[in-house]
Amino acid sequence: MNNKGKIFLIYPPSPIMNREDRCQQPTDDLIVIPPLPPSDLMYLASIARQEEFEPEIKDYSLNKETIDDVLADIEEFKPDFLLLNAATPTLKNDLGILSKIKEKFPDIKTIAKGAHFNILAKEALEEYSGLDIAIRGEAELTLGEILSGKPYNKILGITYRMPDGILSTDNRPFNNELDKLPYPARDLVDNNIYRRPDTGELQAVIKVSRGCPFHCFFCLATPVSGAKVRYRSAENILGEIKECHEKYGIKNFIFWSDIFNLDRNWVQSLCRAIIDSGLKITFSTNSRADTADVETVKLMKKAGCSLVSIGIESGSQYMLDKMGKKITLNDIKNTVALFKKTGIKVYAYYVLGLPWESEETAQETIEFSKKLNTHFVSYYTATALCGSRFYDYVKEHNLGSLNYDMPYFYPSVNTHHLTKERVFELHKAAVKGYYVRLPYIFMMLFQIRSFAEFKNYFKAGLRVLFRNKKH
Repeated sequence: MNNKGKIFLIYPPSPIMNREDRCQQPTDDLIVIPPLPPSDLMYLASIARQEEFEPEIKDYSLNKETIDDVLADIEEFKPDFLLLNAATPTLKNDLGILSKIKEKFPDIKTIAKGAHFNILAKEALEEYSGLDIAIRGEAELTLGEILSGKPYNKILGITYRMPDGILSTDNRPFNNELDKLPYPARDLVDNNIYRRPDTGELQAVIKVSRGCPFHCFFCLATPVSGAKVRYRSAENILGEIKECHEKYGIKNFIFWSDIFNLDRNWVQSLCRAIIDSGLKITFSTNSRADTADVETVKLMKKAGCSLVSIGIESGSQYMLDKMGKKITLNDIKNTVALFKKTGIKVYAYYVLGLPWESEETAQETIEFSKKLNTHFVSYYTATALCGSRFYDYVKEHNLGSLNYDMPYFYPSVNTHHLTKERVFELHKAAVKGYYVRLPYIFMMLFQIRSFAEFKNYFKAGLRVLFRNKKH
C-alpha cells in the first residue's frame, strides 16, 4: 500500500504509568486499575492513517525495555516521525532519550505530547535539544495537520524548533465534534495484555467525554480538557463497543471521562442504547458524589456497570471546601450508599497532603474512609502537577521543590502544618489501617464470585501493603 510516510508512536522506557494527561500516575498501587492501553496513541495512529501515513505503536514500559530497544525498532521500521507521550513525573527520562535517537537518526522528526507542554513547552524544547515539536492541548487534529504538511506557523497548538529559535502558535480550541474522530487503532496493540484485574477477562478503554466544570484545586481535568463537558453520542460510543466485541472479543470496558454522570439525560441515553442493543457487557466509570440519582444508577447497573470510582478526596469538610470540591460529607455518604444498594462496587479516591492538611484533617479522612467501607480505596499523596492551581500555590508559598520521583505515593511538598515525611507516614497508616480491618475483609469475601477473583484481589492487596512497607 502506498503511503506518504511512517510514524512511530511510543510510550518511552520508564516506570509503568497511567499517561492520560490529567492522571499521570504509576499503577503499582492501584488495585482495580491495571496498566491501561495507550488509547491516546491509538487515536493518533488512526489520525495518521487518515493522512495516509503508516503507524506503529509500542509501549516500552510494559516489559522494562530500554533505549537500545527503541533504537533497534527505529532502525527496523524507519519512521519519518517519532511521537512520544511525555508525563511530567517522568519527563527527564521520557525526553532524555531523544538526543540519542537524533544522534543515530538525525533526519527523524520528533514530536511530544502531554499535559506538561500546555504550560512548559518552550522550556522543554530549550532543555531537550532532541525535541522538534511539542503539541499543546488535544493532539488529534494538530497531528493531522503536521502530517498533512501544513506550515508549522499555520498549525494551532504547537511549540516548535526553527534554525532561528523556538516559536509557538496560538492555542488550539477544544474539539467539539468528538464523534468525527476515528475509533482508536486497536489492531496495532496486543489487546490480550489489557485485562480486568479481578476476573482476568479482556478489557478496553472507551473515551466517552471530555471536560469538567469543577476545576478542583489539584486536578488537571479542567486545564487539560476545558470547563465545558463535550460528549460523544450514544450511537457513536455503541459503535465502538460493537467493534470491540465483534473484532476483538472484548466485553469489558472502562468508560473513561473527566466526569461521567454530570448530565443524567446523556447517561440514561447511553445506558438505554446499550440495553436495547442486547449486548451483554460490563463497564466501570467514574461519578461525582453529588450527581447520582436512583433512576440513573439503576439504569447504569442494568446496562452493565459493575464499578464506579468516586473522587472523595477527604473526610474533612474543611478540606473539601478549601480544595473546591463543591460537595458535602452527606453527599458522599448518600451516593456511596446508593451505589452499594444497587449492587455497584465503589472505588474511593482520597488525597492526603494538600496545603491546608493537618494532623486532625488527615485523621478525619482516615476514619471517614473506614466508615464508608467502600470496596476499594486509593490514598494518594498530593502531587502538584504543572497546570493545576496546586502547582501555582506551591510556588507562591514555597512549600517544596516539586520533586516528582514517586508521584501520588511519596509527597513532593510540605503542607502549612505537616512535613512531607509526616504526610507519608499518615499515607502508610491509612493504607494499612484500611485493608487489614475485619469488616472490610468480610465484605470482600462475601462478594467474591470465583477463585480467580479471590486470587487476583489477594495478590493486589499484598502488592499494596508490601509496597508501603518498602518505603
